[in-house]
Amino acid sequence: MSNSRPELVPGPDHPITITPNSGHIVVRVGGKVVADSRDALTLQESTYPAVPYIPLSDVDQSLIERTATSTYCPYKGDATYYSIPAGGEKSVDAIWLYENPRDAVAQIKDHVAFYPDRVDSIEITA
Repeated sequence: MSNSRPELVPGPDHPITITPNSGHIVVRVGGKVVADSRDALTLQESTYPAVPYIPLSDVDQSLIERTATSTYCPYKGDATYYSIPAGGEKSVDAIWLYENPRDAVAQIKDHVAFYPDRVDSIEITA
């Protein structure tokens, strides 16, 4: 059976750029530091807000739990999700990860992104 999900490549109509983020990013939930990184990437997709992608190695994995949620992006691939129990109901599926991203966005492999409204804060300083 063929895979009916579209696979799209970024281009002039839907550009995606990934650049090193020179800032220091700290993500907090429930009084705990969930992520602390100086090695994040910034993914800019089309007209959407820029999203910091933090190396999974800079996330306190004792504070996150994988969930059964998954989504599909025709540009990036399949995303898996994590919740942050310290944040309660607000922090369910607060984090997403592309374990095997498409070639065009291969740099975000082993990096996670956070929904700003599902964490207490995402601080980015120089």
